[in-house]
Amino acid sequence: MIVVSDTTPLITLMKAERLDILHGLFGEVLIPEAVFAELTGNEAFREEAEMIENSDYIKVVKVRDSDQVSFLQRATGLDLGESEAIIYTDETKADLLLMDEVIGRRVAQNMKLPITGSIGVLIRAFQSGIITEDEAEDAFAGIRMSNRHISEKLIRKALDIIHGRE
Repeated sequence: MIVVSDTTPLITLMKAERLDILHGLFGEVLIPEAVFAELTGNEAFREEAEMIENSDYIKVVKVRDSDQVSFLQRATGLDLGESEAIIYTDETKADLLLMDEVIGRRVAQNMKLPITGSIGVLIRAFQSGIITEDEAEDAFAGIRMSNRHISEKLIRKALDIIHGRE
């Protein structure tokens, strides 16, 4: 399975202290060079950068067509990491794109790319038996405490799924 990720799902899973879920679900996750730069370029987040740099299941890849990336950025206003993740997913016909940003998700959906976000990853991990109900609750608590831009309504819906109420 080819899985490509943008920056925010990785940050969200790190904040939830469950980056390891990606390895359990997908084996390997590919990130374009711009996503790697976003994750590792800020000295204020050196610990998080080291988690990415030391991961043996997160691989940095190069987008083949930088002109398409540039065009997508100009046409949509997406940042470089989001644009590279979308273009790389399309170029490789990847099985899944991990992305949380609303505009990026809309663009990917309009391009008919398979997509899920941080919340979807946690739900899949629970449904696959990689994490328990308690571990899922802890991960969502970590997301809440980290002030990620994920709506409380979406988190409650995910917890309903995990608790079998939906």
